[in-house]
Amino acid sequence: QVQLVESGGGLVQAGASLRLSCAASTRTFSSYIMGWFRRAPGKEREFVASIPWSGGTVYADSVKGRFTISRDNAEKVVYLQMNSLKPEDTAVYYCAAKSRPRAEYDYWGQGTQVTVSS
Repeated sequence: QVQLVESGGGLVQAGASLRLSCAASTRTFSSYIMGWFRRAPGKEREFVASIPWSGGTVYADSVKGRFTISRDNAEKVVYLQMNSLKPEDTAVYYCAAKSRPRAEYDYWGQGTQVTVSS
């Protein structure tokens, strides 16, 4: 089992930045593909970004150029740096983990709220 705990959400104005963190409990953190997702009010959950144990990152078009995903395998943490935030970025952000590239995400955090005011 992998426990994921997000932090770093909050209320900011448009144009501001936030950094989300997700701490993982597993000793094999470096073997997991980590992802960030979000769910806006009244909308389906959507993919934001992912980062494998090594290699390339993937971003949703809506956040490309503004958000950066990174990980610290020694600290077992994955980050989401969010710059130039827009009101449409308002959502609950979830951290997720999976062990295989083409599989569904197996583990999810409880989410952290990000609210961007205009």
